[in-house]
Amino acid sequence: MPQLIEQPNRIEAAGNKPKLIDEYIGRVSTQTSAVSIAHMRSLSGWMEPGQQPEFDEFTVVIKGMLHVEYEGGEMDVQAGQAVIARKGEWVRYSTPSPEGAEYIAVCLPAFSPDIVHRDS
Repeated sequence: MPQLIEQPNRIEAAGNKPKLIDEYIGRVSTQTSAVSIAHMRSLSGWMEPGQQPEFDEFTVVIKGMLHVEYEGGEMDVQAGQAVIARKGEWVRYSTPSPEGAEYIAVCLPAFSPDIVHRDS
């Protein structure tokens, strides 16, 4: 039987400012370790520590702009665009634009704090 997810679970975010992470599918919401799917909303000026996760992360920006730093460069991902950060690749996400950002993140396998490996 299909499983209805009536509402997401709010996950605490890393970073210098508050960020809303609503996980619909994943380790917290559905005890699913294969994938996590979350709706993210971050304020202007939000930045998280760099990370080198043990998962692929597929991100679709819905509103605003997500800034992505990686070894050797950086890019801006605008609304209507997507970015893939591969497992083991160092990345740092931020939202420097005045409107912040709203995006959907899909992680394979599912996000977990013990496999994200954030910079100290």
